[in-house]
Amino acid sequence: MGISPTQFAVTARQSANWSDAKRRVLAAYRDWIRAAPEIQTMYSVPQPVSAIRSRIRQEFERHRYVNKLPVVDILLQQSNADYQETMNFWRQTNHIMSFFKEENFRGEKRLPSNFIEGFLQGRN
Repeated sequence: MGISPTQFAVTARQSANWSDAKRRVLAAYRDWIRAAPEIQTMYSVPQPVSAIRSRIRQEFERHRYVNKLPVVDILLQQSNADYQETMNFWRQTNHIMSFFKEENFRGEKRLPSNFIEGFLQGRN
């Protein structure tokens, strides 16, 4: 089965009011949550589905208190584009793993903060 690039495409539009925006945000959130098992399988993420879902929740919670409707619309468009890229397998595993910085081998703590610490640890 081939991948259809337009399968997950969503038409860009503006929300009519706050209730419409809320409905659209909840729909996007549900799409992401339902896709967590497939994301884990497609990208071979070494995290449980619950960790992927909690990370998705954190991303949505980060923008919870946005109080301007045009900003919400732009965030929704970005979410829809990210969802389409993720589900069409247009990303690589390291793009997905960048959301898990604490557990990721490419996290901030991968390299020492200065030369002397790295020298004393035996790292280059």
